[in-house]
Amino acid sequence: MPPTLKPAVTFSEEKDLEASQLLGLFHQAPWSKDRNLADAKNMLRHTDVVLCAWDGDHLVGFGRVLTDFVYRATIWDVIVDKAYQNRGIGTDIVRRILNHPRLKQVELFWLCTRRPGFYEKLGFSSKDQTGMVWSRSNRARTE
Repeated sequence: MPPTLKPAVTFSEEKDLEASQLLGLFHQAPWSKDRNLADAKNMLRHTDVVLCAWDGDHLVGFGRVLTDFVYRATIWDVIVDKAYQNRGIGTDIVRRILNHPRLKQVELFWLCTRRPGFYEKLGFSSKDQTGMVWSRSNRARTE
């Protein structure tokens, strides 16, 4: 390969990826910077669908789904390495989730986000949707 060409980012479904690699991504974002290795391993064990983006053996993107595979699926933790952002990797992860063969029957995908504009470009809408959150950490502070 000529030295000016970079290898393409590849995608895989690896639930058994090294949680330490995932922490490298999580620690880049304010919403996930306090996550630890034990919890990341446990989270991966209980996740239904995982999508990873790789540059060689370097994890550069991640997204996951919890679902009943029929009615509802929730997309969580879509994250891309800061050095790889604005290359369409996050968009590819979400599109691959929405078109995943195991999720073809799901009628509604749901997510929480601090970047609604990104997801609106992919067809998500906040119209006619309601949501509520119960936070264990907030509850503990009030007791």
